[in-house]
Amino acid sequence: MTTHAESKTVSDEQRAQMLKLVTRSFYKELVNYGVTQAQVLSVAGHLLDNVMQANGETKDDRSCHSQFFKIPDVIDSWGAKKRLAVHDVSILPIDASVPGHVAAWLRSPSAQESFYPRFPQTEQELSRYLVAPTREYFAIRYKDELAGIIGAESIDLGPAKLEMRKLVGDADMRGKGIGKRATFLFLYYAFMVRKFNKVYVYSMDTNIRNLQLNARFGFELEGILLEEAVVRDERRDVVRMGLCEPTWVKLFS
Repeated sequence: MTTHAESKTVSDEQRAQMLKLVTRSFYKELVNYGVTQAQVLSVAGHLLDNVMQANGETKDDRSCHSQFFKIPDVIDSWGAKKRLAVHDVSILPIDASVPGHVAAWLRSPSAQESFYPRFPQTEQELSRYLVAPTREYFAIRYKDELAGIIGAESIDLGPAKLEMRKLVGDADMRGKGIGKRATFLFLYYAFMVRKFNKVYVYSMDTNIRNLQLNARFGFELEGILLEEAVVRDERRDVVRMGLCEPTWVKLFS
């Protein structure tokens, strides 16, 4: 039986591993932007200055999104209309027009390369892929305009778990918080409608924004797949994060 102290130790180790990964990714990004080693040391100094000047209590990032989302906020019309909505964003089953939009969005190398493994690239392949029995994808709509897709991969009914994937493909829709609201709706669907126990995600090591976004929904680090993917001849680590239903309900109820 795992004691509270042992559980806390595991959690501390996971957080330390995540910080190490984010720091390494941040360093790589600085180098890619042409920052010299001397300038990296200067950045470290600025970070320390911010720590020294910080006032007030530190907030727990994991609970951050609970300030904006609550389970009762969801407009649940799934039984009658197959639609969930919150704050002008809704998710609903994809129709025949969606794969063409997704194929166009994925022509951007940065969009395609952010997924592990990658999506198919042609409209015909995507049409078959998105409706396969082991997947369940939804259109993301913002004020009734198509903004992206979100859905489930590797659906496993035995342990009641699935992988979540999301793409806000319309460039005009980015930066509006649509991805956050769509994520909240999908987690509502997975845990409240389908009664799944666990949702997990894969992220590339340099996608720090996604790591933070997922952590604020309650996802925790499960492991790092070292040099699992190759992007433009460069080997990349892949992070897996997981979220169980009791944790999500506790944060957002």
